[in-house]
Amino acid sequence: MGERVVDAVVIGAGHNGLVAATLLADAGWDILVLDGRSKAGGAVAHREIDGFVVDEFSSCYPLGKASPVLRALELERHGLEWADRRPAVVHVSSSHDALGSAIEATPEETAASLEADHPGDGEAWLRLVSGWRRVKDPLLDALLRGWAPVGGGARLAGALGAAGLLDFARFALLPSDRMGQERFGGNRARDLLAGNAMHADASPLAPVSGLMGFLLAMLAQDVGFPVPRGGSGALAGALVSRAASAGAAVELASPVVGISVSGGRAVGVRLADGTTVRARRAVVADVSATALYRALLPAGSVPGGLLRRLERFAWDPPTLKVNLLLGGAMPWRASRARETAVVHAGLSSRELVRWHADIAAGEVPDRAFALVGQMTTADPSRSPSGTESLWAYTHLPVTGADGVARSLGTVESMFDELAPGWRDLEQGRWVQTPQDLAAANPNLVDGALGAGTSQLFQQGPWRPVAGLGGPVTHLDGLYLASAGTHPGGGVHGGAGFNAARAALRGAAWWSRPVSRAATRAQLWLQRRDPAF
Repeated sequence: MGERVVDAVVIGAGHNGLVAATLLADAGWDILVLDGRSKAGGAVAHREIDGFVVDEFSSCYPLGKASPVLRALELERHGLEWADRRPAVVHVSSSHDALGSAIEATPEETAASLEADHPGDGEAWLRLVSGWRRVKDPLLDALLRGWAPVGGGARLAGALGAAGLLDFARFALLPSDRMGQERFGGNRARDLLAGNAMHADASPLAPVSGLMGFLLAMLAQDVGFPVPRGGSGALAGALVSRAASAGAAVELASPVVGISVSGGRAVGVRLADGTTVRARRAVVADVSATALYRALLPAGSVPGGLLRRLERFAWDPPTLKVNLLLGGAMPWRASRARETAVVHAGLSSRELVRWHADIAAGEVPDRAFALVGQMTTADPSRSPSGTESLWAYTHLPVTGADGVARSLGTVESMFDELAPGWRDLEQGRWVQTPQDLAAANPNLVDGALGAGTSQLFQQGPWRPVAGLGGPVTHLDGLYLASAGTHPGGGVHGGAGFNAARAALRGAAWWSRPVSRAATRAQLWLQRRDPAF
């Protein structure tokens, strides 16, 4: 046992931790990344089962491919290859639908299919695409690079003008159900919007769920739903390679059990084997907010007001993930579903309102809605020729083994209805319960993939708790870099970028006074009990 000294320690080799490590190393810092798992990437990982490549957690990364953070890292130079299958996504809600609602390769093709369903919907889709092209760059910049998003917000205002910004603000706050009703007259377009909104956990009747549906639908139209060729771990591998090229060291099977604090500053970490690492400049934590404040920090160093606010922290619903090794393509009744990487399956936009309400009420829905990934269709390297590596995941309430079994049964019944004959193709399966997901990755508490709800009350300055928002904590030199802070869940690197930038500002002589003032303000606030 002994003590090592570096400029900064990054706890966790998830994608946000690796992004933060890379940016700090690019700035000339001596960086050590420590992770308790035996592989890097956090929720970006895969394994091989009987010759099938199976993504362990996340799979498709439209936001990752479009992210200004990840694009700036030029991961393609470090081995990353994207596989992009079109149509990008297909929504199927009825066994009577022989086609499916698809986001096709071009906006014009998508518009033509929607126009055939309901006159006027094609033109409405093209108007959305036109609007997306105006806001894409400043919107992604505002969402992903910086809290508060002043620069991106100013560029968004510049692109839209005052009147346009007011209209967009209302649009962004719409529930997905309302957005679909306002924009489209037919079910196909509404289903596409609603299905994409379900990649987050906000109700179709909740504010900003429409923004999520719009964002994912437009990304699907723009960059597709790409997957890393060879498995999601290829993205993690490229991130590790990029970090190493900048000089950062990544050490796995090295669990951090505590953060050392002295004089109101994070000064290092302790490992499970007794090793200590001193951090001259910063400790960056790519861990859940609850793990940081309840487990890693000394009890006396966490203000009581913060802990009481953290009791109100809301997780997104647990996830059940079913991985199927199929001896052939999934036999969907809807023809377009056989040709895409991603299928939103089981329920229409209106039915999703009830489905989400059941989960919120603690009930296992009678019918399933699932996000389905056909990985071999997207990337033929994922399994032997003529087979399919397929996964499906659905949400469920916090429940016991009986609820998990019932949820699994509803997914199987949904497949029976929409893809009869699939059972005859099954060669194997790997079911990941919420408990399995949490055991494999401690950041996925109770199987929550989003590191906390994406609903409006827990975004921006309220993520993870009411405060200043962003990565700055109440301790000097300590920064939260996980999806537990703004901008939240998804593989885009935003939280890692923000943490690295905050750490650089905190260490620079010219910005140190402002950074310390922010830390003091955070400490002042979190010492106080919630006013409401």
